[in-house]
Amino acid sequence: MILCQVMFLSGIWVDFMMLKPLKAQISGRIYRYLKSNVNKHPSYFMKLLKQKVLVVNRLWQAIDETNVQTAMCDMVRGVATGIEMGEMRAVLWAEWATLPIRDGDRFLRTIHGPIRVPTVICKSSYAQMPKRVPKFNRRGVGERDGFICQYTGEYVPDGTIDHVVPRSRGGRNAWDNVSWSRKDLNHRKGNKTPQEAGLKLRRLPFRPKAVPACTRIRPLHEDWKPFLFGRG
Repeated sequence: MILCQVMFLSGIWVDFMMLKPLKAQISGRIYRYLKSNVNKHPSYFMKLLKQKVLVVNRLWQAIDETNVQTAMCDMVRGVATGIEMGEMRAVLWAEWATLPIRDGDRFLRTIHGPIRVPTVICKSSYAQMPKRVPKFNRRGVGERDGFICQYTGEYVPDGTIDHVVPRSRGGRNAWDNVSWSRKDLNHRKGNKTPQEAGLKLRRLPFRPKAVPACTRIRPLHEDWKPFLFGRG
């Protein structure tokens, strides 16, 4: 299967180092072709292969994000279908490989001609809606607090994370010790507690509950919006 994927994509999505173990399995002509394609425009192709693709379940509910490389691999393997957005239908790989390239489509050049890159794929064997706890990072804390400064009540999308009990004084880098804050207030607070800095939290920080995966996905492409329940 790996050999099939490599030959199909002409080596575009594989690092040349990944081709070396396959050298004995393919002809010298094909090997040289793959090597030349990998080395022609590596930065362009690697950027394309890392771009996001939406994953939906068989009910066409958004459940995850993946990248172009994984999405096309899943389509070749038959574990996912591409969603043809013009006609809003699921398309198997054999047909997908023949779809025309339209204005604005991303595509990969292969030994069989250009192949359209999907924006949405469907895992038709999966019907569940997974739940996920937001990642513990700046965006996760901001979303938990609605990007509202927990000291002033102001909407500050460019705010920052404040450690209620400063880390220099033993405070944990965890959900229950961080709040969203205006940057200037966070700087003024420094290594003080809110009480010492004359500040009062609007609410105590907490670990967010797991939520449906679809609520954690932002519409990075126009084609994603129909699957994201008004998040566009």
